Amino acid sequence: MKKLMFVVMAALAIGFTSCDSKKAQQAPADEVEASAEAIDVESAINEATTKLSEQIEAQDPSKLQEVLEAVQAKVKEILAQNPDAAKEYVTKVQEFLKENADKIKAFAADNAAVEAAVNALTAAPAESIVDGLMSTLKGAGEAAQEAVEDAADAAKDAAKEKAGEAVDAAADKAKEALGI
Repeated sequence: MKKLMFVVMAALAIGFTSCDSKKAQQAPADEVEASAEAIDVESAINEATTKLSEQIEAQDPSKLQEVLEAVQAKVKEILAQNPDAAKEYVTKVQEFLKENADKIKAFAADNAAVEAAVNALTAAPAESIVDGLMSTLKGAGEAAQEAVEDAADAAKDAAKEKAGEAVDAAADKAKEALGI
């Protein structure tokens, strides 16, 4: 009996040890995944500032406007993955735009679209911009969900109506066949 108890205890000890090693192996993978997100944000910031710099140097308001629109789209993309990363991205882009505000005004002062795009990114704190986009995305998601539910209800109603018509048609055919 003691030998059996010893074998059971040894098996349990081995089982617990293997579970602990799996947890230890998973933790670094989670850390790598978190750092990969940080790297993506940093590369996105570098990409955005590089493209903005190129257009400021080229002094092309229409191309600058396209880059600013791409930056806004990237904010939404990052926001969907990680709101904190989106705040960091917006903050860095805001800093860049504020540092280069004089250069931008020098060649794009008469372009209302560029001015509006720059103001959209710099007028409010990064947190406010991200929070506003989050509420917009949530509102859009709720509206989409409502639209899907409405479409599903309409499809159900249409199916019920078609089924009713089919039953009526079948009943009419049965009556004709019976001579009623």
